[in-house]
Order: sequence, then structure tokens, then C-alpha cells
Amino acid sequence: MAAEMRFIISACFFLMLFSYGAAYDPLDPNGNITIKWDIMSWTADGYVATVTMHNFQMYRHIISPGWTLGWTWAKKEVIWSMVGAQTTEQGDCSKFKGNIPHCCKRNPTVVDLLPGVPYNQQYANCCKGGVVSSWGQDPESAISAFQDQGYTCGPARVVPSTNFLTADRRRKTQALMTWNVTCTYSQFLARKNPSCCVSFSSFYNETITPCPTCACGCQNKNSCVKSDSKILNMVGINTPRKDNTPLLQCTHHMCPVRVHWHVKLNYKDYWRVKISITNFNYRMNYTLWSLAVQHPNLNNVTQVFSFNYKPLLPYESINDTGMFYGMKFYNDLLMEAGPLGNVQSEVLLQKDKNTFTFKQGWAFPRKVYFNGDECMLPPPDTYPYLPNSAYRKLLSFSTLISVVLFVFIAIW
Repeated sequence: MAAEMRFIISACFFLMLFSYGAAYDPLDPNGNITIKWDIMSWTADGYVATVTMHNFQMYRHIISPGWTLGWTWAKKEVIWSMVGAQTTEQGDCSKFKGNIPHCCKRNPTVVDLLPGVPYNQQYANCCKGGVVSSWGQDPESAISAFQDQGYTCGPARVVPSTNFLTADRRRKTQALMTWNVTCTYSQFLARKNPSCCVSFSSFYNETITPCPTCACGCQNKNSCVKSDSKILNMVGINTPRKDNTPLLQCTHHMCPVRVHWHVKLNYKDYWRVKISITNFNYRMNYTLWSLAVQHPNLNNVTQVFSFNYKPLLPYESINDTGMFYGMKFYNDLLMEAGPLGNVQSEVLLQKDKNTFTFKQGWAFPRKVYFNGDECMLPPPDTYPYLPNSAYRKLLSFSTLISVVLFVFIAIW
């Protein structure tokens, strides 16, 4: 998605974004958001610019309420007009007579337009409410204009001018000047607590390992709603709030989202896992959700039954990370909490005889990310373990046969 913003300013321009801080994702070490600022033409007192954002993150997309782009002008610049986006405030433009600028604030905040705006306000790929796909999930939709809470951005750098092709692709033009800004995501800056948790179970142990207590913080404990509460029948209960305050189902973990990993079946050469994702937020559904998982046996995924799957190869020599996401028009929308607020799929994996085992929690994932945020896993010592009783029972049965045989011989 590209959004053109027509800036006609009265002084030279210097872009200042937020201070840069290191933010590194080991599962997507090269993932970033790149903002490109192209000067398309000069005017008498300024210029016209096109701002484009590319989301080069493999599994982290921008969900509703969408991206926000913000910066600070170096001097007393103003935005005369804007197409494909809008500022959230106009600011004080009282000194202007006649033509009034679109925005006079020194630190403007820009948001995407909603779908269905008039054509004369649109620009190529704009107007999707700020929702942007991840590069790994849908590269064609991973384009917009962006700066979101939780991202830290480096300084603006002059780079070679962007080239553009005309509609008939017979003529090439280029921007008069281009700046690039690179932003990376930090979950620590985005939120104090995790936004999801993971629970485990298996066919070989009756124990179900739940999400840790207060895995996502218990600050919403006093305002949560029980699943059978009559308040859920009220009109508008599922309408999102402007401040995105959640309405969570009362649980011991108090997470908006839970991922459950169940080791379901064991075959001679294969094993099967069932993955279930449950939404506990009555005011939020997740469009184009994604689930990134790290497990050593993801190098031998044979079949994924109800999700799409794509290997993530941050380090080419290691194939232990993959992204699951919904099938379009089938389960790519995770509905709000309630009877329809879950999606699930089974995964068939081929065994590697040199590494495969059910011992010591090997069958469970090392890391899980929902929509780009790392989920809290249970403590390793609580994982469903492969009971030694299986071996003890076999040994006891053999011993019993020997004793019975001995007694039989003695009596005989």
C-alpha cells in the first residue's frame, strides 16, 4: 500500500523521527519496516512528496487499528494538502488567510484512510485502515506508510532516488530526492506484558500443562467477564473501544490469546500434532493472523491440514522455524471470544530417527509467536512427560511372567 502525501512547505526540510534503539528478533533477524520519502516535484515554496512504507518482516503484520506515522519538523513547515492519508489534528493555522493548510502542527501524526473514501482522496494501495500484511504472508499487501508504537526508527538517510515506471511501462522517471528510514520492532517497548500464552498436552500423559498464571498480567482481572455472563448478550458488547481496552474472558492466565499444542498421535515414521488458537478478547478479532513456531522437527513437515504453512529460514543452514496462517476465506479471521473464537489444524511431521524422542519435552515448541509477539510458555519442568511407568509396566509384566512360570513349574 502506498500513500501519497502532498507537502508544500515554506522552508527547507529535515526529517526527524524517533530516536533509534536496538531491537533484534532472532527468528527474523533482517525483518524491518522501511519508510521511503520521495520528493516528486518542487514548488515555489516547498515540494510534493510521496511516502511509502514496506513491511519486510516475515511474520509480523500491522493489525487494526492500523499504522500511525509521526515525525517532528525542523522549523515551521506546514502540510498544505494530503492524498491517501490524513493527519489526526490540524493544529493552529490561525495565521493563514485564504487557503488554510491541512496541518500546521510541528509534530504531525498521520493515519491511513478507511475503505470507501471518495476517489479524489485515494492514492495507489491506500485506504485499508492502516492494516498491513507481513512480507512472508502476503508480499503484495505489505506496503503502506507507517510508524507504530513499539517500533524504533533510525535517522533519515539520503539514498539513490527511486525510479518509477509509467502506466504503460514504456517510460522511467525518478524522484528528485529520496530519504529512507528503517524501523525495527521491540516487544519490550510495545507492551509491558505478553499478549499470548501457550499450553501443552499429549496422548502419552493425562496431564494438561496450562498457561502460567497471570501470564499476560492480571491488570484486567477486575474487569473480566465470565463465559456464561448475561452481559455478553448486551448489544454492542463486541464493539472495540477507541483506546483498544480489551474485554477479556476471566481465565487464570488473563491472556487475550492462547495457543495450545497437543501431541496427538505416534506412528512408525511420523507423528501428529494438533494446534489450536483461542481468542479470549470479546472486543477484538484478528484479521490475517499468523503463528510463528520454532521446533527442530519443522524441517520435516509432511502435511498441514487446515492452515497454510511457510518455512522461515532466518539462518539458511537451520530449518527449525515456520509460520502458520489461515486459509483465505476459510479461517484467516480469528473471531472474537465466544463459540467461534478459535481456529485449529493438525500437522503431520516425519521423524528423524537420529533426533526424534518424546522424552524431556522434546515434542513441544521452543518458541511461539502470535501476530509477531512472543507468547509465554509454561516452565519446562511442568511439560507433560513421557512416563517411566511405560517401561516399568513392561518390566513388571516380564517379571510377572517369569514368577508365574516359576511357580507353575514348581507346582507341576
